[in-house]
Amino acid sequence: MRSGRCIKATCKASPPLVSQGFTRDAGRGPSLVRTSIMPPNVPDCPFEKRFPSQLVRDDAFFMSLAYNQAIEAWRQDEVPIGCVIEHGGEVIASAHNTVEASNDPTAHAEVLAITQAATHLGDWRLEGCTLYVTKEPCPMCSGATLMSRLKRVCYAVPDPKMGCLGGATDLNTLPRVNHHLELTAGGVLEDECRVMLQAFFKLKRAANDVAHANDSDAGSA
Repeated sequence: MRSGRCIKATCKASPPLVSQGFTRDAGRGPSLVRTSIMPPNVPDCPFEKRFPSQLVRDDAFFMSLAYNQAIEAWRQDEVPIGCVIEHGGEVIASAHNTVEASNDPTAHAEVLAITQAATHLGDWRLEGCTLYVTKEPCPMCSGATLMSRLKRVCYAVPDPKMGCLGGATDLNTLPRVNHHLELTAGGVLEDECRVMLQAFFKLKRAANDVAHANDSDAGSA
């Protein structure tokens, strides 16, 4: 079975979230319908999804699935950060950033995945779960990993500016925190995830430069 199908199957029990591009349909009562539309002028994503072997479910396997989520974010013109949560060797949650589509500053991959996982387990305490994410969590998401009682966090790319699990600071080492994470900081698909992030922002900057140049030309015409 390919990894993309694995995500779909294992996350089937988790209901869709409004912040992931779903909304309630007034004509159908409480049901949810997909509302996301591909944004115009999204730079083509030059990266291909990974299809790791299902037989070896190691850190590289689960990070590959998070990497695939990051590609989905790119295709929706979101910052390409993806996340999956593993429990008992199975993926119970998968998400990517949807900040732009939902106009929700909290719609980061980690927060969405944590909500999915808690719904799947029926418990806000995600004990025994490992969260895999393609970039070090920000202050908000780092706090969420601690508050949700995750067993472990594995991130691909350290973030010295905004990362709060070892990059800019480390919330996990606060002496009075009543929960501490096992942490794998960088190293797992680090190069691949960094290259994707750098390429995304490079293309976005180039697109903005072209747009500004066009605006200048139009103003002087």
